[in-house]
Amino acid sequence: MEKRLRLSDLVKELQGSWLQKGESEMPFAELLTDSRRLGDAASTLFVAIPGSRLNGHDYLEELYRKGVRNFLVSEDAPLHLLPGAHVLKVKNTLQALQKLAAWKRRQFSFPVIGITGSNGKTIVKEWLHQLLHEDFHIVRSPKSYNSQLGVPLSLWQMDETHNLGIFEAGISEPGEMEKLESMIRPEIGLFTNIGEAHSEGFLNIRHKTKEKLKLFVQCKVLVYCMDYPDINQSIAEINALSKSAENHDNKIKTFSWSFHAASDLQVKSLVLHNNRAYLSCQYGERLHDLELPFTDKASVENALHCCALMLYLGYGFETIASRLKNLSRIAMRLEMKEAQNNCILINDSYNSDMGSLRIALDFLNQQNRTSRKTVILSDILQSGRGEIELYEEVGKMLADAGVHRLIGVGPALSRQRKYLEKSGLPEMICYKDTEDLLSHYEELVFLNESILLKGARKFKFEIIGKLLEKKAHETVLEINLNALIKNLKTYQNLLNPDTKVMAMVKAFSYGSGSFEIANALQFNRIDYLAVAYADEGVELRKAGISLPIMVMNPEQRSFETMLSYRLEPDLFNLPLFRKFAEAARIFRGKRSLQFRIHLELETGMNRLGFSEKDLPELCRLLKEHQELLEVATVFSHLSASEDPQFDEFTEQQISCFERMSSSLSDACPKPFLRHILNTGGILRHSRAQFDMVRLGIGLYGVDASAKIQSKLETVSTFKTTIAQIKEVEVGESVGYGRAARAETALRIATVRVGYADGLPRTLSQGKGYMSIHGQKAPIIGNICMDMSMLDITGLEHVNEGDEVIIFGHDPDIRSLAALAGTIPYELLTGISQRVKRIYYQE
Repeated sequence: MEKRLRLSDLVKELQGSWLQKGESEMPFAELLTDSRRLGDAASTLFVAIPGSRLNGHDYLEELYRKGVRNFLVSEDAPLHLLPGAHVLKVKNTLQALQKLAAWKRRQFSFPVIGITGSNGKTIVKEWLHQLLHEDFHIVRSPKSYNSQLGVPLSLWQMDETHNLGIFEAGISEPGEMEKLESMIRPEIGLFTNIGEAHSEGFLNIRHKTKEKLKLFVQCKVLVYCMDYPDINQSIAEINALSKSAENHDNKIKTFSWSFHAASDLQVKSLVLHNNRAYLSCQYGERLHDLELPFTDKASVENALHCCALMLYLGYGFETIASRLKNLSRIAMRLEMKEAQNNCILINDSYNSDMGSLRIALDFLNQQNRTSRKTVILSDILQSGRGEIELYEEVGKMLADAGVHRLIGVGPALSRQRKYLEKSGLPEMICYKDTEDLLSHYEELVFLNESILLKGARKFKFEIIGKLLEKKAHETVLEINLNALIKNLKTYQNLLNPDTKVMAMVKAFSYGSGSFEIANALQFNRIDYLAVAYADEGVELRKAGISLPIMVMNPEQRSFETMLSYRLEPDLFNLPLFRKFAEAARIFRGKRSLQFRIHLELETGMNRLGFSEKDLPELCRLLKEHQELLEVATVFSHLSASEDPQFDEFTEQQISCFERMSSSLSDACPKPFLRHILNTGGILRHSRAQFDMVRLGIGLYGVDASAKIQSKLETVSTFKTTIAQIKEVEVGESVGYGRAARAETALRIATVRVGYADGLPRTLSQGKGYMSIHGQKAPIIGNICMDMSMLDITGLEHVNEGDEVIIFGHDPDIRSLAALAGTIPYELLTGISQRVKRIYYQE
């Protein structure tokens, strides 16, 4: 069982002082730093970490109401609201969390592998788990928990059932790796590679390399590839300094591999054939053969890292070769997509361990569109724990997550059914294996629910996933929710700490899907949402979105609906104001209700808004209706915030807005929020942040500023597949209107996307291109309604059924929009509703 601690046992370790000590101290086993991810409240210690925009101390009362009784704080707490709780105060809660992790690490003496590098850390960690789990009970970082906050949470998982640890470490600036090393204390190090990724905080690549090498100062050995000169040179310089100082304890000992240089493991030849890599390697005096089920350079390199580490651990080459040939790709993300019968399917069908189960349940709980939750779960393999203890904990996790139904697959789940049922799960069905479930599939009913598919690879849950998925054609728009939130934080970092953010989710969230985007933003504590029309807001309310929602184009016939669903209208002229006030008065009746409104001012856009001459009458109306209507915000639109040639006009707009909005203050008994900046104005006109900014296209990874664009991540990837490949002879034509004629023999791929899916027809006849395996394939002939043709002459390894990127990283949406003679907004919002949206979180 998990070992529970008392906060009083750690007062000295954390150098803390009691703000309040309850009479009976409740022990804890879990650490929590994000109030939204609460599991078992009774066994949780909440560590309140202050951030630039969100402060964990603001959520103490909320967590107390949910049952948490142990708190670690660095600020004064509202003790009168936390009766009986244990509240320990420290100087710095993040540092205290790291001390806790270092203390936990010292309790165990089994070997720990530490991994760092620019790329491949998570893949190597997960592959090492695949390769070594038969021989070790492994504790490892969940997903990519490798930061100053993620590493301590990873280390906290260690317990007496484990005998090997594998942890990632990532840094973004100098001085961070020493802190991670003091917690992880790896015995074996692995440096994957070094590159330009995440280099902003370092002087140069060499500087970053030396900072990363600080993870390995106490390692017995460092496994690395000699083909990276910066790593080689940095190790040599560190060891030279160690030798000159006669301090050999700081000398880095290595176990190396290389494609080119003499090393402990040297690759003598590499042949790629039929999607597999065949290598001949020299180790010691002998040559050995390896077969890998991948051909891309990164996967081959990552597999060789694993091979070298296993050799250091003493594995024989035959064992290594037999395991490497069966490596499987790592599912780096949780996918969410539409399923049959109005269900949502969250697919994590290749992992089954306690750490990934916690993450998947957390993602399941972020989805509010359906209230009913079903989990299809396989046996959890190689946990290193007794079955009864393991499945009692699984049952408790599922119950804490509010799961209504568990569909268990595997003999262990069937054996331990009674221990799972002890947790109080409302419904449970067990099958001995996947085939058993499939034979009874027609008896199962899935309707209006969220379904988490969570299974070990051997159970082949992808078959179940295909049955559950809503059928659609093979053209999809993938939306990366992690990238969306990272983009949000990029802009938030440009704002004053108290400046709020209104996110634009109109036009189906710029084509990305209204509810899913709004839900992710709500979970990440955005302040406001804005939609174009009332029906968009109604759908969000029905799907469980509770944030304030501004409707930018309210229509008189929708006023009652808006009032019923707590939607807030943008009122932009006097007749509209009067009509809404009358509708609100009738809707309120004899109740003492007040309705929130937004006032749009005309400052030079000449689209919508109250003009300056309207203000006296508007002030009179506001005073007349002050008990009925509350002004939530006053705002205006900038015409050309992103364009330097119009900066003088933009400043005039801002000054006009300041003057007009100030004149409304006396007419409003409560203060209102002011906002004028859009995405393009956030960086270029930062003085005009006022109380809130409106963030639109920037969320989806597009900004006119090159400085900001370089920091944004791609959110949407539009992709399809090849339906057929044809050989076209000289003189033959391609497509409607015979618009393209073959002057030489051509190889043509027909792909499943056309203008009905949102592909602009202006990209026809070679103006646009798509990407296949990183290779450019020009569009040939005219784009059809449902199909397009690509010229794949001379491209390598292109087959029917292969994936084709319309836009994503390459081509990116900005360059494709330029080729089409339009703007990214139009491309995003023009993607058809028939294109299936797939949401994923890494």
